[in-house]
Amino acid sequence: MHISVKILSTKAPMRYCVRRLVVLAETVLQPEYPDLEVEIQELKTTEEIYKYTQVLMAPGLVINEKLVYNLWIPTKEMVFGWMREAIAETQSVQKTVN
Repeated sequence: MHISVKILSTKAPMRYCVRRLVVLAETVLQPEYPDLEVEIQELKTTEEIYKYTQVLMAPGLVINEKLVYNLWIPTKEMVFGWMREAIAETQSVQKTVN
């Protein structure tokens, strides 16, 4: 199961903080979903970020092309919840296809 994650920020420290949370969520969820594959991209330019949000002061988080957050650095619980939602949506689509 493939989950696409994009971290949006022009500031490297902000991207780093959000990346750590995403990697932690992946690590914790991996035993529960062994076929989980998370692709993480960092969008650094204003042009790339503006495709998802006009907010540049805070990092943004896009999961499976859905902007889930763009206020400040999200909590661990928030990231876990969004990842679980994305997994459930992906599983639902896969069941429909099969």
